[in-house]
Amino acid sequence: MNVALGGTFDPVHDGHVALFERAFELGDVTVGLTSDELAPETRHVDRYVRSFEERRRRLVEELEPLAAEHDRSFEVRELTEPTGIATEPQFDVLVVSPETTDGAERVNEIRKERGLDPLDVEVVDHVVAEDGERISSTRIVQGEIDRHGNVTPEREGRDPMEPVDDDGDDS
Repeated sequence: MNVALGGTFDPVHDGHVALFERAFELGDVTVGLTSDELAPETRHVDRYVRSFEERRRRLVEELEPLAAEHDRSFEVRELTEPTGIATEPQFDVLVVSPETTDGAERVNEIRKERGLDPLDVEVVDHVVAEDGERISSTRIVQGEIDRHGNVTPEREGRDPMEPVDDDGDDS
């Protein structure tokens, strides 16, 4: 099977890893990574987002061992529009998180308009942090948690316009 998923992935966290794991369980994976222009448009909170090249490099570092573990191939492609690569005919499955199911429905509408079969949509539940709230990149950037969902001692947060490393620490 050919599996698609997409996002900004900055920073990559355990919730993203759950998405990747499920995708690799299903087949070969193509990850759409938001372009520098699209990334700010997909954020619910205005915050710093690393460059496409930096996000791509870190994403590949995360994907390589998972692909090897599942004996699958992967590709990372630039997303320049929200419906991204999933409207292309070669895909069978779209892996999404609960908050992006509306986008998956829109992808299938576009596919139908183009005479393509709809994608199977696999929804992967959120991964919960130790405080019971979901892990998110925004919470990491704000200094609430690290990438694994551990509550950080700096609960007052950080400047969301400043970069952090993937553990949630200042760069």
